[in-house]
Amino acid sequence: MNKVQLIFHHIFRFIWNLIFIISYPILASFGLLFIGVTYVFSLLSRFLNRLRPEGKKVVLKESEWEDLPFSGDLLEAKLIKQIVFGPSGFKVRRKDGVPSILSDFVFGKKVRVLEEGYLLEKWNSTDSKDLPDFDICLYDPDEDSLRSLTNIKCFDWHVSEKVENELCFKWFDGTQGGEVKVAL
Repeated sequence: MNKVQLIFHHIFRFIWNLIFIISYPILASFGLLFIGVTYVFSLLSRFLNRLRPEGKKVVLKESEWEDLPFSGDLLEAKLIKQIVFGPSGFKVRRKDGVPSILSDFVFGKKVRVLEEGYLLEKWNSTDSKDLPDFDICLYDPDEDSLRSLTNIKCFDWHVSEKVENELCFKWFDGTQGGEVKVAL
């Protein structure tokens, strides 16, 4: 460095140090002020929280039996398993009081009415990590029989078409889809 550059270097270093020395107390006091205001609001929040009334107590009771939609006024369901951000599992029984094979299983809420009976989702497990894993079954109310048609690992399914004694199910799991044909 030559002498002119050295002089400019010392002048700018002096100015930089002067700016830092003058602004440091302002920045430090702003930080302390911010911490103090936060602490005061925290104390105020605690005080107001003590003054607030407790509110009504909620008593969780067992859910009641409700009519299962699209079941033709024959089936009713009772919620037994609710999966967070997911489907619900139900115990299903006949409304007419006839003992049924349905009481042994857990079903999803999807019910489709066909001439041959009712299509139901029979869950193979109620454990959240194992879902979705269920059988689509055909329930014949006249014979009280439950026949498994196919196993699907996806909650997004529907009957796309019915041709004579054959059903076509379409499913989509968010990334891939498929089609399953089963004979009735």
